[in-house]
Amino acid sequence: MHKFRQKYIGDKAFYKRYLMLAIPMIIQNAITNLVSFLDNIMVGQLGTEQMSGVAIVNQLIFVYNLAVFGAVSAASIFGAQYFGKGNHKGHMYSFRFKLYAALLVTAIAMTLFITNGTALISLYLTDTAGNGATEVALAYGKEYLKIVMIGLVPFAVTQAYATNIKETGQTFVPMVASFAAVGSNAVLDFLLIFGIGPIPKLGVAGAAIATVMSRYIETIIVVLWAHKNRDRNRYLEGAYRGIGMPFDEFKTIFIKGLPLMLNELFWAAGMTTVTQCYSVRGLSVIAGLNIATTITNLFNIVFIQLGACISIVVGQYLGAGELEKAKDADNKMIVFSVFCCSIMAAVMLLVGGFFPQIYNTTDEIKSLATSFIAVSAIIMPFCAFTHSSYFTLRSGGKTLVTFLFDSVFTWVIVVPVAFVLAKYTALGIVAVYFLVQATELIKVVIGYFMVKSDVWLVQMV
Repeated sequence: MHKFRQKYIGDKAFYKRYLMLAIPMIIQNAITNLVSFLDNIMVGQLGTEQMSGVAIVNQLIFVYNLAVFGAVSAASIFGAQYFGKGNHKGHMYSFRFKLYAALLVTAIAMTLFITNGTALISLYLTDTAGNGATEVALAYGKEYLKIVMIGLVPFAVTQAYATNIKETGQTFVPMVASFAAVGSNAVLDFLLIFGIGPIPKLGVAGAAIATVMSRYIETIIVVLWAHKNRDRNRYLEGAYRGIGMPFDEFKTIFIKGLPLMLNELFWAAGMTTVTQCYSVRGLSVIAGLNIATTITNLFNIVFIQLGACISIVVGQYLGAGELEKAKDADNKMIVFSVFCCSIMAAVMLLVGGFFPQIYNTTDEIKSLATSFIAVSAIIMPFCAFTHSSYFTLRSGGKTLVTFLFDSVFTWVIVVPVAFVLAKYTALGIVAVYFLVQATELIKVVIGYFMVKSDVWLVQMV
């Protein structure tokens, strides 16, 4: 028991450092997801078709968001280690890489949405009988996508800046910027969706405009603060004096980071494909999943952000060459993440069924959403472990391993299981959803042995 405590449970100082880093990130994402929940409810008040059209577009935006995260995360592996080593010029080059990569992903995404937006939305609006798109939901989806695309550029810029700021251990400012953005988003949603006084009722278009405006607010706050506090953000010294970076630096980040960038993109695409597999069971399933996913995201933030903190803390130790400290901290953080997530899962299981009742939709959709939430709660602790394992491997630059662990697993195991069960079996959709989610147990076993092997204990800079 003593050895277990020594290996897996930290002292007060350890948890203080960990939580000081994690709590602002958790609060930031909690507020963001809470406002997404409120947005979802407000759009849901307009009708099932409106809610479904917006939900489908958000699935597409989800793929874009993850592609941007992958682009900046590739350089973040090096950024955290550069900062831990005290190499501010290297940190600056990692920032440039993030900015260029995020903007390139954005340009590609916008081109794809403009040229093929209708076809992409229609993929989610075909039932098992092949009756084609639900025209009303399709129209709302197209309306929402056309406007929300305007907010992609500021999102990309914010991610480049915010991740570099977090690598220096300053998680408070991105949190404040997020507060301002989501607060304005909530207010603007209410005003523009329903119309108050002289403000016209814009419905789905109002929700899109509110999202775009909040994106710009967040970007302005983050960028202005970073440039006004150069002493705390030394990677900005010379960041805009020229546009290039040493070829060896670019090559190293690109080669190590490419699997990570592709991983985020393919994993997100895999998840949206799984949703598309479920969609053959009807529009009510898409609506139920939309509600359940929104609620689940509220509870998932704890293990997601604790996992992200692993990459920062472990990355800094690895950059400083303190490999044993990195391993010790990683063990303790993984256990703490699973413990916290188990508590969140229990709470979610108890209260999750309350949330779908808030929506203005059918009893069938509310019942489906409640069942999906319960399944997600049962699987959540396992997701916490695999998420922590993923960030552990990533912090040591094992990006090819993370690619295999995450996106290849999704496409080889999760997508085929969802496709076959949804389309070719008579199982109810809740049973199908449970079996698909349960594939996470396979990843738990793989993640355990990968982390235990210590292949990730590598100083790269």
